[in-house]
Amino acid sequence: MTSLDPLATEVPGLALRVAVADDVPVILAFIRELAAYEKLLHECVADEAGLRATLFGVKPAAEVLLAVLEGEPVGLALYFTSYSTFLARPGLYLEDLFVRPAARKRGVGAALMTALARLAVARGYGRFEWSVLDWNEPALRFYRSLGAQGMDGWTVQRVTGEALVRLASGTSRDASEASRDATGISGDPAGT
Repeated sequence: MTSLDPLATEVPGLALRVAVADDVPVILAFIRELAAYEKLLHECVADEAGLRATLFGVKPAAEVLLAVLEGEPVGLALYFTSYSTFLARPGLYLEDLFVRPAARKRGVGAALMTALARLAVARGYGRFEWSVLDWNEPALRFYRSLGAQGMDGWTVQRVTGEALVRLASGTSRDASEASRDATGISGDPAGT
């Protein structure tokens, strides 16, 4: 199995299905609800046109699995393929998992995670991973209940906005210093 459409679950009244372009308004609503919950709504600039182009355009950047409970969309999992050089295998990266509050504690999140784990195994992926905000204790407990382990010693790094433009143009002051710091190499033979 490399596809998930449609997927029955053990949760009464719950079905999972792969999202289609007509689902963009629902996907955007879930993304905004998640951003509000995470106190990051001010950073959410996604719109329907952007989602339609990047999720359902010529070269989709990610896939979306929708959870439909008793005929109503109640959650989503947005994911994409990553790659592990250490394993020499692709992986599945979960960007967003969201279940509306009224549908929580009914097995919806677990059904989405189980479906994604099955997909990862079916595709021959070597791992399934995601990030979670360190203050989100309910999510951390939920993920631990599934067997997930935190990656101590790792921290997410991100370059966005103007810093991304500077880095891409080669004018980032930090780029050459970061390279030297990471390798311990500098133009000075004494290393000073």
